[in-house]
Amino acid sequence: MQHLRKLRDMPLLQSLTRFFAAPAADNAAIAALYGRCVAQARRPDFYRALAVPDTIDGRFDLLVLHVFLVMRRLDADAKQQLFDLMFADMDRNLREMGVGDMGIGKRVKPMIAAFYGRAQAYEKALAETDEALAAALARNLYGKATPSAKALQAMAAYVRRTALMLEEQAVEDWLSGRVEFEAL
Repeated sequence: MQHLRKLRDMPLLQSLTRFFAAPAADNAAIAALYGRCVAQARRPDFYRALAVPDTIDGRFDLLVLHVFLVMRRLDADAKQQLFDLMFADMDRNLREMGVGDMGIGKRVKPMIAAFYGRAQAYEKALAETDEALAAALARNLYGKATPSAKALQAMAAYVRRTALMLEEQAVEDWLSGRVEFEAL
């Protein structure tokens, strides 16, 4: 038993243990914030009324959108914690769907790249016109699906209103579990 304690105290083993352990949300506030993003992204009206594809990709892309909107206001540490928590959740979900250890990296790496690409596209589009935002959503959120012009415009309006609404909220409130998203 003592030799196990000695091994655990070794710096390399500690690093490996942290690397291979599922990241836990050591910050309950970030976990609550992520939970609110997930809950908002799961709202049925996005899929019914706004024609977001009700697929694994569609659900992932809608979650990315909401996490991105929240991250815009967070400091670097909180952003990283939220990002880490999101991808630990993606890892867990993939495992629950039966993806093995060898396949996780092959799936998560493109998801991370997609997150960064979408965040960059949305940030740029939010600084531009409603048409630019609708085009970014068509490319990234809807992907191969073709929503009606009405659904796409409504989604772009929702994103813009939500971004403005989030800018008016105090980040301290978010970290107390009180983030509010725009109603659909």
